[in-house]
Amino acid sequence: LASRNQATVLVVYSVNLEKKLNAAAHHTIEYQTQKLVLRRGQIFSLKVMLNRPLQSHDELKLIFNTGHNMPFYTVELDPMTSYRSKGWQVKIAKQSGVEVVLNVISAADAVVGRYTMNVNEFDAGVFFLLFNPWCSDDSVFMASEEDRAEYVLNDTGYMYMGFAKQIKEKPWTFGQFEKYILNCCFRLLTHLEPKEMQSPVLVSRAICTMMCAANNFGVLVGNWTGDYSNGTAPYVWASSVPILQQHYITRMPVRFGQCWVFSGVLTTALRAVGIPARSVTNFESAHDTEKNLRVDIYLDESGKTIPHLTKDSVCGISYCYCDEFRGREAGGQGDPGSNPLLLPHSGQFRIGPSPVSAIRQGLVQIMYDTTFVFTEVNGDKYIWLVKQNQEREKNVLIAVETASIGKNISTKMVGENRRQDITLHYKFPEGSPEERKAMEKASGKRPDDKLNSRTLHISVLQNSVELGHPINLTIVLKRKTATPQNVNISCSLDLQTYTGNKKTNLGVIQKTVQIQGQESEVSLSMDSSFYIYKLGMVDDEMVIKGFIIAEIVDSGERVATDTTLCFLYSAFSVEMPSTSKVNQPLTITCNFKNTLPIPLTNIKFSVESLGLNNMKSWEQETVPPGKTINFQIECTPVKTGPRKFIVKFISRQVKEVHAEKVVLITK
Repeated sequence: LASRNQATVLVVYSVNLEKKLNAAAHHTIEYQTQKLVLRRGQIFSLKVMLNRPLQSHDELKLIFNTGHNMPFYTVELDPMTSYRSKGWQVKIAKQSGVEVVLNVISAADAVVGRYTMNVNEFDAGVFFLLFNPWCSDDSVFMASEEDRAEYVLNDTGYMYMGFAKQIKEKPWTFGQFEKYILNCCFRLLTHLEPKEMQSPVLVSRAICTMMCAANNFGVLVGNWTGDYSNGTAPYVWASSVPILQQHYITRMPVRFGQCWVFSGVLTTALRAVGIPARSVTNFESAHDTEKNLRVDIYLDESGKTIPHLTKDSVCGISYCYCDEFRGREAGGQGDPGSNPLLLPHSGQFRIGPSPVSAIRQGLVQIMYDTTFVFTEVNGDKYIWLVKQNQEREKNVLIAVETASIGKNISTKMVGENRRQDITLHYKFPEGSPEERKAMEKASGKRPDDKLNSRTLHISVLQNSVELGHPINLTIVLKRKTATPQNVNISCSLDLQTYTGNKKTNLGVIQKTVQIQGQESEVSLSMDSSFYIYKLGMVDDEMVIKGFIIAEIVDSGERVATDTTLCFLYSAFSVEMPSTSKVNQPLTITCNFKNTLPIPLTNIKFSVESLGLNNMKSWEQETVPPGKTINFQIECTPVKTGPRKFIVKFISRQVKEVHAEKVVLITK
């Protein structure tokens, strides 16, 4: 009798999670993990082997658990009785003897994360559940297959550096499918409650917070000092993968990052958990410390900035952040939410997400942090002249620039290796009635037109300096009259990092000219010796910042503007084959000439690719002026398919010179 009763007890012998079949259907086959990776709101199949055929009175209970603290979030399903629970469903798809195929559909708003699964008493293992841009009922849904391919599945891309008039592309490897990346991203979310893990908004805010290390938590340590001796200089990174892998293995913050590094790593993390995301660069980005929607710059009469008064700043080169798409939760289908990073806000290192539609319309009351983001892309710049009068300072407003903040907002184009300008997604055309109305709505004030009566207008033509050559500036002066007038011009030039961190003043150029006609050009020049020997004073990419004041001698009317000049350096040549074979050597030949009148020190060439296990590098202490070097780097591809190889050159004096090529790796 006992043996007969035992035979009637249903026993689960095995559960096959059908990893290959399910991963292909869920677009997760690229994840380098032994665990099954699924997307919520989509059917997946299980094959269950029993000790005997399933009967109508049997219980076949599926138990899914997730969470990091007791009690766990639990979903229980049974195809024989309660086939629906918490939006999840299960049904028997096929039954053949002792084999049962079950189809399970998770809820479109299910908790994302790491799940354990049991079928009756049998431990069926672990799987990951992600957000699902392919599911129309998921709040991260994207209707366009091309957009999903770019913002969810593409594991390489570009950061756009330089500044508005001289944009440079920096190849970046997101690598969201690489080993340990998904585990790392979900470990960043262990402090969230299961209910919070349903929301892409709360998950993206939590990941954004964890990007910046504070009190030994978080992924990356921000550093803008130019001293990176106890870590990796930010400009060295070209991939999110080693950063997230190092953090996962060591459980310690990685040193060091700046805005584009944070943007790249955040984009990787969001794509990894299934939230569509892209890295975005805002040129001439404003950091408004007083929350008055403008940036105030104070100059002395020679054009030098006055540090103790100039508390706001404009990141004249570029400021990178991350857009993530949240559909209905963002207030409209597919409306991206901006996640600018790094500045302390409300006691935390996190800004956003803020709906782009709200930023565009000046609706700064809408969450999260829309006032800050609005000023970054659409603030006004006020330039003040500080005059000394009998030991008292008097501030005179000499310029209001309403169109200089938020230029050429850029991201990688969908499906193409080209830049896309998305400025009009963030704001109306500069100077248009709609743009000024948005500013008025955001500030609650009508625009100040008191400088519109000025008769003199000033601008600068140049936007770059060829490294090793003189600094040449052409100042354009426009007037409403053609009457000859004498004009005093004072131009102060600073050497600073791309983030606006001033390192030294190079000098002041002063000139008095007589201008005739309604438009005149004035040439200013400074020899390269003023900057060339100072390039290595900090381990960072340097630029030249200029402030120019022009004064009509007779009337005393003054106008001002500023300009940023980036350094240009000649490229190096790289040769590599178009095709190669996995596990066989691939040789890269490099040819490089130092065209500067000074030695280049701490030379390093590196090769990175998702087709390689590790970065390969070649180093040399010094390359003398005019010297050419030739060398080879050998690497061995370990993955098949088209793989992008990035060859990068850095030195103490010259940063960010690179070459790239896609190589087809075959078996």
